[in-house]
Amino acid sequence: MTWLELDDATLEARGGAFTAEEIARQPQCWRDTVALLQSERARIRAFLDPLLARPGMRVILTGAGTSAYIGQCLLPQLLGRLALRAEAIATTDLVSSPRTWFQRDVPTLLVSFARSGGSPESLAAVELADQCLADVHHLVVTCNAEGALYKACRARPRALALALPEATHDRGFAMTASFTSMLYAGLALLLGIDEAARSVAAVATATERVLAEACSGMRVLAGLAFTRVVFLGSGSLAALAAEAALKVMELSDGQVATFSQSPLGFRHGPKAVVDRDTLVVMFMSGDALAARYDLDLLRELSGDDAAGALLAIGEGDDPGLPDVAWLRVPSPGTGQGTGHGTAAGAANDALLMFPYIACAQMYAFFRSLELGRRPDAPNDTGVVNRVVRGVTLHGLG
Repeated sequence: MTWLELDDATLEARGGAFTAEEIARQPQCWRDTVALLQSERARIRAFLDPLLARPGMRVILTGAGTSAYIGQCLLPQLLGRLALRAEAIATTDLVSSPRTWFQRDVPTLLVSFARSGGSPESLAAVELADQCLADVHHLVVTCNAEGALYKACRARPRALALALPEATHDRGFAMTASFTSMLYAGLALLLGIDEAARSVAAVATATERVLAEACSGMRVLAGLAFTRVVFLGSGSLAALAAEAALKVMELSDGQVATFSQSPLGFRHGPKAVVDRDTLVVMFMSGDALAARYDLDLLRELSGDDAAGALLAIGEGDDPGLPDVAWLRVPSPGTGQGTGHGTAAGAANDALLMFPYIACAQMYAFFRSLELGRRPDAPNDTGVVNRVVRGVTLHGLG
């Protein structure tokens, strides 16, 4: 087999077989994830519908590391479409300061995302919620049916635990298919399984095109010796930019310094990081208003002439910015590029997240190879692990 234009023998020799396959197979993982949720529709709706209809219900989206970014990506979508109080709070914050975040008398749905369900904070956040809250329900989305979190919540009162298809449980160090599959599941569970089922074919097809057509370009870009990479995005794409930055940092084993920010926030200090060794990547918003700010910043960065390279990933391009390289992504809604943003607003970004992050994952993978790392296990000292170890959990006291 060939994954990301590299054959099995090459990938095995260079320590990237798992990661390459997991990046390349994501579209099928999303199709399988939606099919699983459709088969569980009755159980899901019986659990969720009464909770989402309750006045005053608080929804907390949680997870650790990449899993925390799932909630942050989902939050703007929920706020625009659910008449509920919703927040994204990492388990790493909940566990260290539970009394700060949990409000005892506020009914709460804790939505936990976890690749393995084996990180110490994952189960601890659930247990602390039970201790700190008078009325709490749990929705668990994981990629590992053998994980501690899934097993603990499977038969727990007032809980629904869902294990996604086995193929979503990444074996590589960095979360790729696990991240996007849980993200798609989150969209489906909280905003509608039928809607997710209608869109999955277009999203998967658009991403397959990106994986095929942008792979060579990402490999060439990764061959350029940038020591800093900045990812920029608005709304849901701000959290996606943070995840993209984490992927490059993880797979380069910290040899590439990465940063993320919103386009408007970037001018307020973080822009100082840009120099000739810096690649700046803009995730162009599908929202017409946000896209104007994206373009404004690209014009400014082009005029500064300080960055090593500027790359915009989006549905269209702008010939008025010759210093910006454009990676055109087919719209998940139509299969063809539609320009810089539409009146559909943030809903477009919900679908664009998937082909966008595939571009960043490919760059991170090829950058890892260029640096002589092994993408499946880039850290060979044991200091950083696929599943976090070494956390001592402390009780409420």
